[in-house]
Amino acid sequence: MKAFIAPIVGCAALLALTTPSSADEVRTYDNGPVWSIAYIQTKAGHFDDYLKFVSTTWKAEQEALKAKGWVLDYKVLAPQDPRDNEADLILMIEYKNMGVMDVPLDEMDAITKKLSGSITAANKAYADRETIRTEKGQVLTRELVLK
Repeated sequence: MKAFIAPIVGCAALLALTTPSSADEVRTYDNGPVWSIAYIQTKAGHFDDYLKFVSTTWKAEQEALKAKGWVLDYKVLAPQDPRDNEADLILMIEYKNMGVMDVPLDEMDAITKKLSGSITAANKAYADRETIRTEKGQVLTRELVLK
């Protein structure tokens, strides 16, 4: 029996030496901020009309959310030479983390009312924007911060 146990103990000791422990493993990245990215295609002849909305109402909303600490930053990108049926604007909003996106609806409604006058007015303005643009898609991404 002793002759049988010795090789097993020896193999176990060898495995313990060659198997990396979790303490030795180093993660090469960490969770970073969260980005909401919307792809917008403006309808023919309405690029400037939509940019007027973006530079006023949309920007004011982002600034209000930034003042509350919910939004870290925002960007507007214009792809060069988009192909047929592709977005000609990209709206990006950077959030600190996923948690800040879970804002009580009453707080969001208060901001909407302050900026638009009422929820009804905000909804109507949203519907009206559909006549000058089409949202081609939206993606929510987490930035990975490399160490």
